[in-house]
Amino acid sequence: MPAIEVRSIDYVPASERHGKVWHQGPFWFTGNFVLTTMVTGFLGPAFGLSLGWSVLAVVLGACFGTFFMAFHANQGPRMGLPQMIQSRAQFGLRGAIVPFAAVVFVYVGFNVFNVVLATQGMQTILPGGVGLWYPLLIGLAIVLAVVGHDLLHKVQRWLTYLLIAVFAVITIGALTQPGGPSAAPVSGFSWTSFLLVFSAAAGYQISYAVYVSDYSRYLPKDVSSKKVIWWTYAGAAGSAVWLMSLGALLASMTPTPDAIAGIQKIGNDIAPGFGTFAVVVSALALITVMAVNAYGGMLTSASMVDAFRTVRPTIGIRVIGVVAIQVVVLVVALLLPADYLASLNVFLLLMLYFLIPWTAVNLVDFYFVRRGHYAITAIFDPRGIYGLWSWRGLTAYLVGMAAMVPFFSTSFFTGPVAAALDGADISFAVGLLVSGLLYFALTRGIDLEAEKAAVAASDRELERREPQAGHGPSTSPVTAI
Repeated sequence: MPAIEVRSIDYVPASERHGKVWHQGPFWFTGNFVLTTMVTGFLGPAFGLSLGWSVLAVVLGACFGTFFMAFHANQGPRMGLPQMIQSRAQFGLRGAIVPFAAVVFVYVGFNVFNVVLATQGMQTILPGGVGLWYPLLIGLAIVLAVVGHDLLHKVQRWLTYLLIAVFAVITIGALTQPGGPSAAPVSGFSWTSFLLVFSAAAGYQISYAVYVSDYSRYLPKDVSSKKVIWWTYAGAAGSAVWLMSLGALLASMTPTPDAIAGIQKIGNDIAPGFGTFAVVVSALALITVMAVNAYGGMLTSASMVDAFRTVRPTIGIRVIGVVAIQVVVLVVALLLPADYLASLNVFLLLMLYFLIPWTAVNLVDFYFVRRGHYAITAIFDPRGIYGLWSWRGLTAYLVGMAAMVPFFSTSFFTGPVAAALDGADISFAVGLLVSGLLYFALTRGIDLEAEKAAVAASDRELERREPQAGHGPSTSPVTAI
């Protein structure tokens, strides 16, 4: 593989497949083991839940949301494509722009919160305001994202070992220090608050579904499905449960929780300077995750442009895509209010609302309708079997979204059903069921037998274009989008 990745939204040939399935575990562990995840754990105590109920809400929410993310990971090695461009099979080449737009919003939103927290971490040891740190940290993330897939995997893998060691000490310190769990309030529960926290944790995890195949698509096609799913689930759920629970503990111990200050205090109480070291390590992890988000944002943006004009994988296009995403992040971060915890809660709920219908449609199509059999070349062909606009996927998505509205419960809008339930938000369950079941029903009219011929022709074409040993990657119009 070249030092700088040459692939983007194009198909990864068998000759370029590499990596080990267990690498998915540490990649997603580190990808989720960031201060933003910890801040999600603050929400329970902020809504009046006791420590026990807060931990239960984030654990159940994280485990539920990761379920969908992990099953998306299996699509990468089967199709050899990034996550979101696969949606063209359900929504059409141009119809897929509908979920694409929501996904770009997710990438930008996450990176806004990440750069704010990473800056606060670096400011614990070095001077400088946001005018210095925001561009500097965003610039480092750009470099990592441009180099691409293999470097991101390697950095995430090595950071996993460091994060586990550092935060094992921090967690033990939080559990044993005076004013720890024994001092946290033991009462405090409402279904409204519990479901809000559950939804926030679930939405946080489901948001990773939009790019999980980006980092599994280089695995060999015949890799074990169970292993891909399990390693992804174990890494992402393990880090989320750990860090969100730790966040709930810190928030229960202090009236005004602060991730940076909390980690620093606990660590420094254990050993002078250790807390500051832990904060810096956390900031470094945020930089790599910012790169992961910028990489995914570039792929999704390129997929949108490619629906109207063919995009080829040049280094220049990669740089433009990554930089454009990060410039938007910089502007939004500078405008973010100081009370970012309230903004984070709104953002997490909005992510859940937009992504639930998409994940339902995409997973139902892959596992129950087409069962993993796709004509890859047709995904790039405006005249192919998937068409420009697919009314089935778009209808299921939009109807599922509309069905969720009465169940919405946010600071700016509460649906009538949510109001009747005292503000409890169960829209995620409604969206999953309506979008998934409706899409399954609508696809009963698809002629899968006719599609088999297109799938077989696509497989033959991809095999014909497979580069010979020593000849480098293919540059055909379809495989080098």
